Amino acid sequence: MVLLIDVGNSNIVLGLAEDGQIQKTFRLKSVLSKTSDEYYFQIRPILEAYPIQDIIISSVVPIITSALKKVFVNHYGTTPLIMGPGIKTGVQLKVDDPKTVGADIICDVAALKGLADEAIIVDLGTATKYIYQKNQVFHGVSIAPGITISMQALVNRAALLPSVELICPKKVIGTNTITSIQSGVLFGAASQVDGMINRIKEELNQNDLKVYATGGLAGLIVPLCKNELIHLKDLTLQGLLKIYELNQKEQL
Repeated sequence: MVLLIDVGNSNIVLGLAEDGQIQKTFRLKSVLSKTSDEYYFQIRPILEAYPIQDIIISSVVPIITSALKKVFVNHYGTTPLIMGPGIKTGVQLKVDDPKTVGADIICDVAALKGLADEAIIVDLGTATKYIYQKNQVFHGVSIAPGITISMQALVNRAALLPSVELICPKKVIGTNTITSIQSGVLFGAASQVDGMINRIKEELNQNDLKVYATGGLAGLIVPLCKNELIHLKDLTLQGLLKIYELNQKEQL
């Protein structure tokens, strides 16, 4: 069994994979101040409950990468495979500075091998990313503030506006403060997604491009969009698994 770890700015998603399939997932909060020992006590029940033989980490938070590496080196005597230089991904990076491309983006693109030759990926996480790939070549991305941090910025800067639960209201025009904020945040995010998809398709002159959605907030936004989006909940982990399998083949 392989333990897949996707470290994002808001959450750490752990996946257990066997026979090329993700069997189970777990989520932890990404906390910069946590020590490796604190992460160890969170992860230990998973490690003790399942026959894990290998570990691979994709991360956009270096300090958490270091803490997790210490967990496995200090407590289990094993060094996890970490996305970075020397790791085969199967993804070409056709951008100005390939070194700046996040591991999460590379995993998202890798996941589409065998699913779509050409596609847009909308990754709705801490940031909202609009990724364009063709034949496993990453051609670029648009990055916008994520839904949660946009709402937090609104609440922090507007004294009379409260933080609200992200639940879709029944109407676009709100009749109280809570539904008004929910409408603006969620319908506004869906409209941004639709608008960006349309602009990318127009720029590429490709009206029939497939669009995939992933990320922690995709389940909320996809039903509100007018474009057709294929929701793949564990897309980043699927890509990480494909990268792991590719590197195992390279070692044979």
